[in-house]
Parts: sequence; C-alpha cells; structure tokens
Amino acid sequence: MTTVRELNSLADVRSAAGGDALVLWAAAGSARGSRAFSVGEATAVAAPGLSGRDRLAVTGPAGDASALVRAVLPHVGSAFRPIGDEDLIKHVVTEVPELEFVDAFGWMQTETATGSRGTASWLTAADGDDITALLDDTFPDSYARPGRPGVHRWAGMRDESGALLGCAADAWSAPDVGFLAGVATAELARGRGVGAAVCSFVLDSLVERHGMAALIVDGWNAAAVRLYRGLGMSWRPLAAARVMNR
Repeated sequence: MTTVRELNSLADVRSAAGGDALVLWAAAGSARGSRAFSVGEATAVAAPGLSGRDRLAVTGPAGDASALVRAVLPHVGSAFRPIGDEDLIKHVVTEVPELEFVDAFGWMQTETATGSRGTASWLTAADGDDITALLDDTFPDSYARPGRPGVHRWAGMRDESGALLGCAADAWSAPDVGFLAGVATAELARGRGVGAAVCSFVLDSLVERHGMAALIVDGWNAAAVRLYRGLGMSWRPLAAARVMNR
C-alpha cells in the first residue's frame, strides 16, 4: 500500500521538493487552496485555478511520482492535471492508466534581474479596458485578464498619443516564485522593443520581490522563447496530462 504524507507548510514543501521551482510555484499556500503531498522522494502540489487550470505539479523519481499521482488524484479530483518535467509526465502516463498525455511546453525562469532601463511602468485599474482590448486583439487565449483571481497587477507602455503598446502581468505569483503572464504587444509596435521593455520591467520586479521569476510558454512560439532567452531566462521542458473522459 502506498503511504501518502500530506505536507502542511511551505517549509515542508521546500524540503520535500528540493527547491523545485515548479512545485514551489504551485505551493502558494492555503489561501489559494493548495494541498501538498509526498511519497518516497516524490512531491506533488494540487493547486486549484493556477494560471487558468487546476494543476497537480509533481517532481521526483519516476516510480515514486507515478505512485503519488495515482494515490492523490482520487482525493483532489479528476479536474487536476499533472504537470512536470516532460520525461517524468510521459512516464507517469504509462503507469497511471486513466491519464492521457496533453501537451509539451516550456517553463522559463531567472534569478537575475535584466538590468534593463525602459519606459514601462505599472498600470492601474483605470487601464483595465485598454489591457482587455489589447489582449482581445493580440492574445485572446491569455489566461491572465484584468480582474481575474490571482492576477495581481499589470505593467505597460503607451505611445505619445496614449495608445497602449504592450502589457504584461504579475499573476499567480507565489512566495518563492514570481510569475509573468498576459504578455501582449500591439501589431504596430512589434519589432520596436516594446515586449522586451515591458517584460524586463516586470521580471526585475518579480526577481526583487520573490528571488525568482518564471513563466510558461509554448515551444512553437519561437519569437517569445527568443525574447525570454534574451532576457536571461533558462528553458525547462514541461508537459501536462489529464484524466481521460470515459
């Protein structure tokens, strides 16, 4: 029988997960309703509504991780999607028959400020309509939206006429990991360094506040990956699985 231990503090998660950034991001604390568990050397955190989905962030040796996911899913519910290193999730899917592979993507992170100096600044609630319009036009699938739970604040740049050229959000940040989301640049402003300036501004703030900044990006989005690499962020291949509909 698999013995599952529930972890009751962020300090316990830090210790069990060996400082894994993805798991620490999910372990934002009881205020968000996260629950953490361990089996052997594997750790998992069930985080509801994390960046638009109920996620089960998992790390550790493949055998322990598979046993942990198998044991935890009935307790947290089938809506939670296991997420972790790509090779690990592929293994877990082979060991937990009710799961299916969903997609591979990337986690990017940095612990170093970019040092950039631009004209981006924090926006206010009064800018919400402009942010929404920019997202609708250039990034309609963005999980980060003004007013959504977990989306803390927005930064942006405007031109001389006042038009919003770019935006990015501090969203779903955790004590140990600040999170960047909702990055969008107006079509007319692309190639002018707007995206880099806005992202640099937010990343530097997140690193200063949390010690680390991270984001999730699709691997096919070469332009975005190139931008984030240029800002000093490293790439980690992730994947997600889900409980199959029967």
